[in-house]
Amino acid sequence: MARMSPRLIYIVLDGGCDGRPNGETCLERADTPNLDLIARRSKAGLVHVLGMGVAPQSDAATLSLLGYSPYKYRVGRGVLEALGLGIKLRPGREIALRGNLATVDETGWGIIDRRCGRDVSSEEARELLRDLSTMDLGIHGGYAKTLPSKGHRVVVIIGSREKRLSPEISNMDPAYRRVGYISEAVEKPGNRVMPCEPLSSEEPAIVAAELVNRFYEVSHRHLKSHPLNEARAREGRLPCNAILVRDAGSRPEDIPMFQHRFGFKMASVVEMPVERGIAELIGLVIADVDTSGTRASRYIRMADRAVNILDYADGVYVHLKGPDEPAHDGDTKGKVEALEDIDQYFLGRLLDRIDLGNTAIVITCDHCTSPRARSHTSDPVPLIIYKYGFKNDGLYRFTEREAAKGSIGLLTGGWDVLPLVKRLIWGG
Repeated sequence: MARMSPRLIYIVLDGGCDGRPNGETCLERADTPNLDLIARRSKAGLVHVLGMGVAPQSDAATLSLLGYSPYKYRVGRGVLEALGLGIKLRPGREIALRGNLATVDETGWGIIDRRCGRDVSSEEARELLRDLSTMDLGIHGGYAKTLPSKGHRVVVIIGSREKRLSPEISNMDPAYRRVGYISEAVEKPGNRVMPCEPLSSEEPAIVAAELVNRFYEVSHRHLKSHPLNEARAREGRLPCNAILVRDAGSRPEDIPMFQHRFGFKMASVVEMPVERGIAELIGLVIADVDTSGTRASRYIRMADRAVNILDYADGVYVHLKGPDEPAHDGDTKGKVEALEDIDQYFLGRLLDRIDLGNTAIVITCDHCTSPRARSHTSDPVPLIIYKYGFKNDGLYRFTEREAAKGSIGLLTGGWDVLPLVKRLIWGG
């Protein structure tokens, strides 16, 4: 297959926008000269990533922005997290769920903090989960495997030696409402753990829900008396005494590979296991990068890796996590700083190393994360598409308000972005 020209760099800012402007947004507050330089040379618009009225999670949003409607290609986030850790599932006998190490009250059902203060190191997670790596659940021939992912994030595999299992079950985490095979963020979630319920009357769903509830009870009993949690309490830190699970799934068999679907070879530079799992699922070239150290050093390494991988691929997808976490914490200043770091260290480095005459750039967000709401919202995200020689839309900056003025208008599904990009960049 002939190499495509120009090369494409597709950048997604995780939670980078705030939503419909109500006062000054973080993108408007941030000093982002490199982002704004690209915007001034681009066509622009807005995108409802999962359709109007849906507040996306990053997994379904990323699949959508890579051209795969999650309403057609049904993949639970748990499966993507598992794939990102190199875990294979037994078809029909195992389901995967995403989990958070969380802090609950003495009853075990009142949520104090969904992420244990967001200060769980990878070493602590491994220690907490060591005795939960494989456990017998005592019913239906059931077992569970629990693996640390990154920080407070975990992957839980629920299996049965006797029964078939279905991922058609509800979430225990009240912050995400299950809608089919995807979850949407709840703007004002409750503070109670939600017992897992079957979403189908078929036995595989009923059995799966019973096994998940048993897992929650057994893992909570283990964690609440763990010595590490006693040490965290002495230090004035929140204990990690529960695991909130959500987004059950099993690996689908009908996912077409990206190159066959779109006709060009795409690589990926990502920070999180879920994004790595998506790349594994759809056949993107995975460009590993060291994500340790400061945010500045990480962004510089990611920019270098993105440029270098274009020697082997027609395009590269880069997912930058920075703005989302402070927005979830209601930290407007932190989100602004994260956006400025992306601009200085990632985009600044990138623009120093590429030829803008032979490189197309797409920049968008997977969802809006509002510091005011401390959650994902259903608002459309800004989109800019740059190619040398474009008649630009006259934008001044990359912001929600400016993108709304662009000639692309409003796209009602993230899965429409790549077909549009392909047509504008390569004429296909």
